[in-house]
Amino acid sequence: MKALALALMCALTGGVLAGSAAVAKESDACIAAAGVGAPDFALPHVAEAIAKKKLDVAVLGSASSELNGPAGTSIAYPTRLEAALSALLPGVTVKISTYAKARDTAADMESKLGRIVSEAKPDLVVWQTGTADAIRGVDPDEFRISLDDGVDTLQAANSDVVFMNMQYSPRTEAMLAVGAYADAMRIVALQREAVLFDRFSIMKRWNESGVFDLYGATRTTDVAQRVHDCLGRLLAQVVVEGAKLTMPAKKATR
Repeated sequence: MKALALALMCALTGGVLAGSAAVAKESDACIAAAGVGAPDFALPHVAEAIAKKKLDVAVLGSASSELNGPAGTSIAYPTRLEAALSALLPGVTVKISTYAKARDTAADMESKLGRIVSEAKPDLVVWQTGTADAIRGVDPDEFRISLDDGVDTLQAANSDVVFMNMQYSPRTEAMLAVGAYADAMRIVALQREAVLFDRFSIMKRWNESGVFDLYGATRTTDVAQRVHDCLGRLLAQVVVEGAKLTMPAKKATR
């Protein structure tokens, strides 16, 4: 364990030093307005992977994990997450595998987890869900059970999990009741000591502060691209901070 902690400390400290200039430069309005703090729980399998210099991440999601158009995949948040993690963790090989299908519910995604962990062997699974369940009116208790069963599968496969909840949209806020599903994700995250990346609250802050106009219509992917880029960078910070929580605290010296 001492060797693991030392290797992890070197990797993380090196990443912070080497990437500090880039991170400082990119700490623009969207980062500041997001209000994202340190995660509530550690990501021990991510920490082990960083110490071994190879981090495999699987992103499980629906349509909002991708963007339309020929360049959609290259500018969506999973790709931006891979770039941001690589910048924060120099010397660590980072690979993101994306499993996204429009209109998949949490139950649909949970049924694929066995195959995904066998195929990708991820140290971390970012599980983005909630919107399709809200649209279809899935019972929130069934939604919660699917998440809970999914955590069982991931823990058995030695994979950490970061839940990502739904997008915020001022256009659909009054029409789509997502509160029960967001609450269910928060409850499961707390009960199972999983990290929750609160995308909904982040995007709502962006819209209210004027960082991004999420109501205004646009025929280009410009706003979506910038939103995904910022989400990827924020998520990368959360992942690295979660790995740091695994490291033992330094003993105070006199």
